Amino acid sequence: MLDDRKLTILKAIVTDYVSSREPVGSQALVKRHNLRVSPATVRNDMAALEEEGYITQPHTSAGRIPTDKGYRLFVDRLSTIKPLSAAERRAITSFMAGAFDVEEVVRRAVQLLAQITRQVAIVQYPLISTATVRHVEVLRLGPDRGLVMVVSSSGAIGQRIVPLLDGGDEHLSALRGRLAEALLGTTHREAAERLRVLDLGLAPEHAPLGAVVLDAVADIVGEEADAKVAVAGVPNLTRFGDQYETTVKPMLEALEEQVVLLHLLGESAGNDVRVRIGRENPYEPLQAASIVASGYGDDEKFWGSLGIMGPTRMDYPAAIASVRAVARYVGRFLAEG
Repeated sequence: MLDDRKLTILKAIVTDYVSSREPVGSQALVKRHNLRVSPATVRNDMAALEEEGYITQPHTSAGRIPTDKGYRLFVDRLSTIKPLSAAERRAITSFMAGAFDVEEVVRRAVQLLAQITRQVAIVQYPLISTATVRHVEVLRLGPDRGLVMVVSSSGAIGQRIVPLLDGGDEHLSALRGRLAEALLGTTHREAAERLRVLDLGLAPEHAPLGAVVLDAVADIVGEEADAKVAVAGVPNLTRFGDQYETTVKPMLEALEEQVVLLHLLGESAGNDVRVRIGRENPYEPLQAASIVASGYGDDEKFWGSLGIMGPTRMDYPAAIASVRAVARYVGRFLAEG
């Protein structure tokens, strides 16, 4: 167990290294952090921290840098998460306010995360399997074609153009009402089950019309809930050219694999921010990177996950605060949408 002074020195080393990208020496720590002890005392404490595996010396006569173990202790001992400034909160609200559907909110969320953290941002689209049918619409677009639309509670909108070979608008209204009665509030899976046995109550001459509409609705709700992600901020990796082989290249390769990204985000199924540092990552090529992720949703439902990925030399307090804030906004949008 580290005493308070060694913990203070470790925190100072992490903070300075993340900021300067240079190994940190004892003289610099004393000057910058008003430690009120001599450089010799700091060197002794740094030697103890190195012996316990919290910091390391990359080159002879160089200063020290944190190890994965050091970053982990730093994150675990964060007494408070760095609060977002009023300007940052306003910027998030302003940027996200123009989102009008789930596609737009995901696009804006991933761009925003990349911009404010200067890392690679990843946002998982809401899981359709947890969504419920909120609205069903059947509209005539012309004499012989129409639009079938299903709106889910996640904000996703599925639609199909269908031929309307017969039947007046009164029959479309009846169809709409019967479908709404049967499907509203059900999950997509439940809706698909009900559609298999649903009797629309149409006269025989209008059965073809009902069959076309039923097939379209079944096609929409029966779509596989293929999890997918949006990615932004890849150019941010150019800041870490000195770590290309060890960190940047594996990250670029991982970004090509949706399954890998979904697995990494899937570790954060709740609404609390989770931080995986270096070798804590289950995907071996990313063991020089860190993942800061959170689930989003409301108190009753989990919709998906979002987060950032970057080198372990990361501003963790700011990253955690940003991920948490954006996750909460996305969750509120889906709950209220």
